[in-house]
Amino acid sequence: MIREQETILYANRFSNRAANYLKFRPAYHPEVLAFMQQSMGLKTTHNIVDIGSGTGRFAKLLLQNGYRVTGVEPNDDMRETAEKDLAGFQNFTSIAGSAEDTGLQSSSADLVVVAHAFHWMDIDAAREEFHRILRPGGKIMLAWIIRQTNSDFLLRYEQLKKQFRAKQVPPLIDEEKIRAFYGPGVVQQISFLHNSWVNFDGLKGLLLSSSGIPLPGHAQYDTMISSLVQLFVAHNENGFVNVGY
Repeated sequence: MIREQETILYANRFSNRAANYLKFRPAYHPEVLAFMQQSMGLKTTHNIVDIGSGTGRFAKLLLQNGYRVTGVEPNDDMRETAEKDLAGFQNFTSIAGSAEDTGLQSSSADLVVVAHAFHWMDIDAAREEFHRILRPGGKIMLAWIIRQTNSDFLLRYEQLKKQFRAKQVPPLIDEEKIRAFYGPGVVQQISFLHNSWVNFDGLKGLLLSSSGIPLPGHAQYDTMISSLVQLFVAHNENGFVNVGY
């Protein structure tokens, strides 16, 4: 019961953030798809299930290249935003569900993808559910877009988020949990580097898309935005800052 309650609370933490999430979060790098095709044998005939699909960022990469995707998302705002944004893709199906209870039929998926959502999940319950819906020989892929901290600007940006975030977020990458989730199988890891130059509106939108960050009307909102302005002024180059991933 406690785990179910925690899952519901985590899902609700992105309410009222979907618009900023869709507009300002970076897209997944095209090299990820190339990796899936070449190293994982991904085919357009495969049934792909995107768990914690959010506003559909990862699903869009697949849909734009002719793949069939079922998005499973517990948060109403995020799911409805994805449904509107991806309405033009006939190969997209949207389901109100969670990693622990997808609502999908057994042995119905060739690939389960978790894009930037694994850290919110009950890994034991999710592992059991993923193996239930996977067909024999099916695969599971975990993906994240991790912001780098290799510059003074990015370090200070992370410090600003920690200062004003009302609720902390579980660690994005927990190697022990990942090994336990995949065990006893071998975990293959690969990384792609890319940069994103954003103006102040982009940086502000990125910040406001984050869980636990004060939104307009919050007592700390104006102070936080003032600090963000100062950070941007100190580090921008011709009106842009480089956010590396």
